[in-house]
Amino acid sequence: MPHQPRKHVPALLVIDMQNATMAIAHRAAETVAVIAGLRARARAAGVPVVLVQDGAADGGMRPGTEGWRIVPELRPEEGEVVVRKDSPDSFLGTGLDGTLRALGATEVVVTGFATEICVDTTARQALSHHYDLVLVADGHTTSVRPGRTPYAPPERSVAHHNEIFRNLRFPGRSVRVLAAADVDFAAPATGSAPARPAPAPA
Repeated sequence: MPHQPRKHVPALLVIDMQNATMAIAHRAAETVAVIAGLRARARAAGVPVVLVQDGAADGGMRPGTEGWRIVPELRPEEGEVVVRKDSPDSFLGTGLDGTLRALGATEVVVTGFATEICVDTTARQALSHHYDLVLVADGHTTSVRPGRTPYAPPERSVAHHNEIFRNLRFPGRSVRVLAAADVDFAAPATGSAPARPAPAPA
């Protein structure tokens, strides 16, 4: 019997878009707007939305505080699931994998903060948990760098990680990097492929 490709069921993942993180984020308002627009399209298409909320006390996000709360533009709406975490890996010690499996998801569309920490770690773990991956090129950001620092400037860090994932090959998984405008929730994953670059930072 010929192999039957598995059904394509995406889920939108929104990582750590909280008041404390957006207070230090590069292009915070622009990134929030991109994710909010993507979420509206996901909901209109019947695609599940899962929000990840960090509760690490040492990051100014102690549960129940204002900094811990998800930014108003992305606060959970009816039917959306919130997964709480306390490490860069949204799968570690959380119910994320179980939630995605209960939703029937086969692909995660990843957005959020911070590019080189929670976004990168979660995206790679999604592949290890047997999900196809879309990294939204203009839907993730990182912190503003105060003064001289060994870290890459935020715009370079975002571009660097987008390029890494454009060239990442993972056996049996589809890995795509797409600008938010190019995300088609109805289109099946077809394997790693180049995508048009996200709009350049202003």
